[in-house]
Amino acid sequence: MARFNTRTTRTTRTSRAPEAAGPVSPVTTTGRRTRTHLGGEGHTRDARSELFLLAIDDFVSQHTHHESGTARDDRFATLVRKLAVEDPAWTAGLLAWLRGDGQMRTASLVGAAAYVKARLDAGATAGPANRQVVDSVLRRADEPGELLAYWTSAYGRNVPKPVKRGIADAVRRLYTGRSLLKYDTGSKGYRFGDVLNLVHPTPGPDKPWQGALFQYALDRRHHPDTAIPPASDRTLTAHRALMAVPVAERRAVVTGDGGAERLAAAGMTWEALAGWLQGPMDAAAWEAVIPSMGTMALVRNLRNFDEAGVSDQAARQVAARIADPEEVARSRQFPFRYLAAHQHAPSPRWAHSLERALAHSLENVPRLPGRTLVLVDRSGSMWSPLSDRSRLNRADAAAVFGTAVALRAADADLVEFGTTSAPVAYRAGEPVLKVLDRFGSLGGTDTTEAVRRHYCGHDRVLIVTDEQAAHHHAGGPTEQVPAHIPVYTWNLAGYRPGHAPSGSAHRHTFGGLTDAAFRMVPLLESGRDAHWPWEE
Repeated sequence: MARFNTRTTRTTRTSRAPEAAGPVSPVTTTGRRTRTHLGGEGHTRDARSELFLLAIDDFVSQHTHHESGTARDDRFATLVRKLAVEDPAWTAGLLAWLRGDGQMRTASLVGAAAYVKARLDAGATAGPANRQVVDSVLRRADEPGELLAYWTSAYGRNVPKPVKRGIADAVRRLYTGRSLLKYDTGSKGYRFGDVLNLVHPTPGPDKPWQGALFQYALDRRHHPDTAIPPASDRTLTAHRALMAVPVAERRAVVTGDGGAERLAAAGMTWEALAGWLQGPMDAAAWEAVIPSMGTMALVRNLRNFDEAGVSDQAARQVAARIADPEEVARSRQFPFRYLAAHQHAPSPRWAHSLERALAHSLENVPRLPGRTLVLVDRSGSMWSPLSDRSRLNRADAAAVFGTAVALRAADADLVEFGTTSAPVAYRAGEPVLKVLDRFGSLGGTDTTEAVRRHYCGHDRVLIVTDEQAAHHHAGGPTEQVPAHIPVYTWNLAGYRPGHAPSGSAHRHTFGGLTDAAFRMVPLLESGRDAHWPWEE
């Protein structure tokens, strides 16, 4: 979805022990002390670690409980600008990974712009080229326009050559007839034609058809009434023919023989179909477009399918695609999206497929041996929405990850905590979505007391939290666990202060809204060092 490119824009505390030997992990504290937002003992991280944790939880311009959207944006940009000059290879790797496996589209785009601006201002030339970094974060055909919209709003209308050239490289990769139909809409401030006018890409050497496509995009922008698609592009010509059908005959086209195939051949999206029909999306309309919808479009429209009354046969097709492991992997969606769909469309017909999809999206969660203590933060600061467009919050995301770990572990105690703490009951093999209903809201953030109360000889501790713990007379949460026992903190907010040391001595911090970082746990427990995910 466009963000910038719119037309208008209790155990006994152990003593502090010397560092125990153990493997190292990349998120590292500096040894300097600070305070958390709740006044607890905090630990500062180095610039790379701070940026990484902020970036993988940052939806840009979104408020969190302890930090405004503006403050987060400023901190993000400051860190990127600093590291773009001081450590460009690492920063470029982060930004490319962030848009790919990290699945943070807007943050990577904003970060790439800050990277280029900082290096141009500083006259820096060492490290990955500005053009290369811009190209690396553009993965969808609407993103060249999105980056131009962001650059001009943040830095002015003078777009430097490295930005133009990086965008041109991406345009050659991304612009097709089908992507033009999907993303070149009147709601955009920068249409495909505007992007072409600004960056002047040449067609890809292996895409001789692209020159005609570029011309058509320009004609659509400047002469829409007379623009004619290239005859060689079957999708565009089929779409033009479909648009020429009189309004009174369109519903019959959709519901007649071959209607679904005709919609698919013409690149008709479900968003465009309602406008084309100029009428309601009833069951027949949905059933015609469902075969050509993407997996996450299906997930987001489950409630619409129910309200329209789609047939059981169509529902079975939808459920099968949602639960297909290859479709889940291809969609590259956050696990919590399936929880959001379950909450939005609680019909029993979708519950099993959403549970299976959620399980597939958590395939990197390890099956931990021995005994594991899993602590899930359900304090007040975890309840702020992940973004303005989402009903889901960090408390629910934490519960998803914590429950998944507990269910896959050989022997786990699952605990929720806030001002108080309590075990969360579950049975082996039970659906994650069912267990989530047993979590509550628990006020403040007494992480240390939760560890003291529930740690009892476990082989490891996992704390899923925003790390903003309150002060406790016994010290920080990880100090309550023997030094040789691994304590893993899963950070879900990216605030500056951490609640514990990390990076070595069996104290490690991960983060993000995907399950990718869980791959580090087996590495560390086998005695091997963990690295930044793009360096693996």
